[in-house]
Amino acid sequence: MDSGRNSAFDTQGAGITVQRALELPGLRSGLPEIVAGADRLHRTVRWVHAGEVPNIASLLKGGELLLTTGYGLGTRPAEQRAFVRTLAERGIAALVVELGPRFARLPSALVDTARAAGLPLVQLHREVPFVTVTEEIHTEIVNGHYALLQRAEEVHRRCTRALLGGGGVPQVLGILADFGDNPVFLETTDGRLLYAAGAGPEGADPLQVWEGLRGPHKDAPPPAGSVLVDVPGGGPGAGSVRARLVLLPVCSPLAPVHRMAAERAAGILAVVLMQARQEEELAARGRGDFLSDLAEGRVTAEDAPAQARVLGFKPGDGPLLPVVMRLGDALSPAGGGWAVLARAVAEELASVGVPVLLGVRPVEGRVPLLLGLRTDSERAAVADRVAAALRAGVERAGMQRPGAQPPVVVVGVAGSWAAASAGLRHAAETATAAQGLTDRPWYDARRLDIDLLLWRLRDHPDLAAFVDRAIGPLRDHDDRSKPPLLPTLQTYLAHAGRKAETARELHLNRQTLYNRLARIGELLGTDLDDPQTVLALSLALRARRHVP
Repeated sequence: MDSGRNSAFDTQGAGITVQRALELPGLRSGLPEIVAGADRLHRTVRWVHAGEVPNIASLLKGGELLLTTGYGLGTRPAEQRAFVRTLAERGIAALVVELGPRFARLPSALVDTARAAGLPLVQLHREVPFVTVTEEIHTEIVNGHYALLQRAEEVHRRCTRALLGGGGVPQVLGILADFGDNPVFLETTDGRLLYAAGAGPEGADPLQVWEGLRGPHKDAPPPAGSVLVDVPGGGPGAGSVRARLVLLPVCSPLAPVHRMAAERAAGILAVVLMQARQEEELAARGRGDFLSDLAEGRVTAEDAPAQARVLGFKPGDGPLLPVVMRLGDALSPAGGGWAVLARAVAEELASVGVPVLLGVRPVEGRVPLLLGLRTDSERAAVADRVAAALRAGVERAGMQRPGAQPPVVVVGVAGSWAAASAGLRHAAETATAAQGLTDRPWYDARRLDIDLLLWRLRDHPDLAAFVDRAIGPLRDHDDRSKPPLLPTLQTYLAHAGRKAETARELHLNRQTLYNRLARIGELLGTDLDDPQTVLALSLALRARRHVP
């Protein structure tokens, strides 16, 4: 490979090249002349051996530079040809013969056979101490190995710093992809893609590279020159494997140093995966990252379908329905709880009957989803089934504690991939704004726009001032006296001023309700039948969840 031709140290074979060996002082002092294989000097010298016995090939493993004065070459042309052919078959890097008492010049049988076999053959015109040559080349090889280790260790240090800085699997894979100048993939042991990093040829998306080379061919060997490294797991047995790192040489060749770096990165990833506990969580996080990127516009509507297919989502030609479940702070799972939650919810969603792309966003405490509908008319029915499945999954995961606020499920507007982007973002924000509302199986994102607006204003001092002006006297009353009047006002407004329905829900007789409403009007100094007053009070009651 070109990197071997142009570099003194051959990273492809973890040794030095024949060319570099000839440039070292020991061999250079012997006035080396290349008589065969001049186009093969980029071969890797793995080790140096000196010997004078005819059967020396049996002592070699391949990759050696053999030093000899020629006494083991034989005296007849047939012996010399057999000697060279055997060395070439063994795969040595080069044969170096010192001219002197045995040969004043190399026999033509020797030279012709070396040329035919493609074996570099060098003759030395001056005597050199073989021990000096051996020491020089071995030192160079050891130094080269050390340089490789240093480069791999630098990747390890960068990965460690990334983790200490709050990074995770994507950051580790990104560092490894940058180092190897090739895309890097983390797969499960059965070939499912967990994460991808780096870029393919001409900046191609790594997911497209994986889909073309690995997706349909999980059971086939990877392309030649690929690097596969197992990520050890925490299961029983010394050979437990949790995942697999795959480096594909689609942009440039991969060298042994890239395998070294991948092996060190695998050790770091093992720690990350051990903390995550389950590959399901990693896959769900990867899908959650995709859905988040889609919502934030980092994935375009044109690219989204292909990336979704790689993640296993094939919705068909119907509209897409965005859904977001947000867990309350008391329900947010810690540690590997997200793996349990993702698995439980996925199993519950299997009965919904439509294509589902489920992700998790632990930092935000959200579970985003995209569903493939056949028609828009399915929206309400599918939303009912999905909301029930989501809540059942939370219960199965052991996260629905008695007295805790249940999860909030918000359903967006069904539409195209472009609409799904805005719908996911809207549903995610609305799910946060809906915390503390009266519990419902699910909320329509469109019906909570006022709550979302008030939530966005939560830190603005004018909002707190507005709430205080509108219902402050009632809050002061309820802090000092009973019965509390704010629940009565809230129920009254929720029923649009219908007193009979309000009385029934509050379990009050009408006269008691009338007295309470009169007291509310007196404390607020306003008329509860005035539309503007009703609007202001409704907004204040909604906003009070967001202000101290």
